[in-house]
Amino acid sequence: MQTDDEALRRSDPIALEPPSHSQPANSYTAEAGELLYTPAAAAERLTVGESWLRRKAGQRLIPCTFVGKHLRFTEDDLRAIIAAGHRGPRNRDQTGRPGRRRRTRR
Repeated sequence: MQTDDEALRRSDPIALEPPSHSQPANSYTAEAGELLYTPAAAAERLTVGESWLRRKAGQRLIPCTFVGKHLRFTEDDLRAIIAAGHRGPRNRDQTGRPGRRRRTRR
C-alpha cells in the first residue's frame, strides 16, 4: 500500500528535484515552464536599479507579472522593456537646435 508521500513522488517528480544550477538564484519557474525573475534578478539582467524597476512596474509603465502580491518578470516582459526603450539614430538635419534659426540674406 502506498503512503501519501510515495504517491506524491510518483505523480510530481519535478517538484521534488533540487533547483537547477543554470537558473538564477532569485528566479522561480511557473507552471508552464516559463522562468519568472524577481525584481532584483530582473534589474540585474537589465542593468538598471531595482528601485527604478519596481517604481515603473508599480505605475504600470512596464510589463510585469504579479503572482499574488509578488512582483515577477518573465523573459517576454524583459524583452518588451528593452524594445520599448530602444531609440534609433537621429538624423542631424531634422533635429536642429531649438531657439536658433539660420540667417538668410535679403
